[in-house]
Amino acid sequence: MYKKPPNFLSRQFFLSSMAKEIQNLWREVRELSLGTKIDRLDSPPSPVKFLRDYVSQSKPCVISNAISHWPALKLWSDPAYLSGALSNDFVSLHLTPNGCADAVTGDRDLCFASAHVEKVLFPEALEAVQSSCKGQKVGYLQQQNDCFRTEYSTVALDCDGEIAWATEAFGCSPEAVNLWIGTDDSVTSFHKDHYENLYAVVSGEKHFILLPPTDVHRLYIEQYPAANYSYHRDTEVFKLEIEEPVRHVPWSSVDPYPSPEKEASEILKYPLFFNGPKPFHCTVKAGEILYLPSMWFHHVSQTPGDGGYTIAVNYWYDMQFDIKYAYFNFLQSLSYQSSSLNPVLSWREDKDSESSDAEIVP
Repeated sequence: MYKKPPNFLSRQFFLSSMAKEIQNLWREVRELSLGTKIDRLDSPPSPVKFLRDYVSQSKPCVISNAISHWPALKLWSDPAYLSGALSNDFVSLHLTPNGCADAVTGDRDLCFASAHVEKVLFPEALEAVQSSCKGQKVGYLQQQNDCFRTEYSTVALDCDGEIAWATEAFGCSPEAVNLWIGTDDSVTSFHKDHYENLYAVVSGEKHFILLPPTDVHRLYIEQYPAANYSYHRDTEVFKLEIEEPVRHVPWSSVDPYPSPEKEASEILKYPLFFNGPKPFHCTVKAGEILYLPSMWFHHVSQTPGDGGYTIAVNYWYDMQFDIKYAYFNFLQSLSYQSSSLNPVLSWREDKDSESSDAEIVP
């Protein structure tokens, strides 16, 4: 009878132990640092407290009474004010048929789909957002790329240009400031950003599902071919086309809110997410700020305010590419997959490695 060589067995034992340690890691970060709920602060912290208790620990928090002085809190709930103030400004309108831009889509041949983007005058863009209809056409103002200081500079004085106590704590000004305007038809799929994020809600509510970087394997990140929606105004039809030449985007496969008919199959496909430690949930209301640490995975939905839309302004500060970043890259290098029955941990090795040694079932 053929016997596997000792080096194979020792590697099998090592990978099995690593799989268990990764699961222990999910539990320990919650027990030792994060707890089970997102901290809520009644007032802005001092820069020292913010740095010590949250930034250095990579720990989110929601801060109240931090932007109560912004004119935007009163003015932006009125669509007539925004349309008047921005009447001559062209902005980037993102259009999709389903409200899921920058997300994995498709029934069989899955791809990473980006929205159709066109520059239109703000009043037209706002009308497209307010008249969104899922399954037909959904508009979202989500340009990023410092869009608040470029496309929306006319209303820049309605907000602060930075979050002063955060700027002092980080030791730098924001790299980018972005504006988001959408309805409950728009959803942002799980992803992470390499920025420290101060996310201020001006109108309506934002609903976040959060997972720390330690839980990267629970999101089943796969490589998907990049695709783009195009929208034809004359026919009001969307077309989704794979980019040429083909490029692939690493993205989470998990939808935390599957439809009832897909729920059972999704739980079987992604047990590490659905059966693992409970993700963090928080709702950020108008007048509140979420501190979202760099590399935290987040899924975002929204509830409109009085104007029929949700508005937020977020401040991206450069993250520190320090030892925590190195730890995350090492953890991510362990390809921890899962079937409906058993998780599998594989060590990513050089191409010359024997494929038979790559995976084990603990």
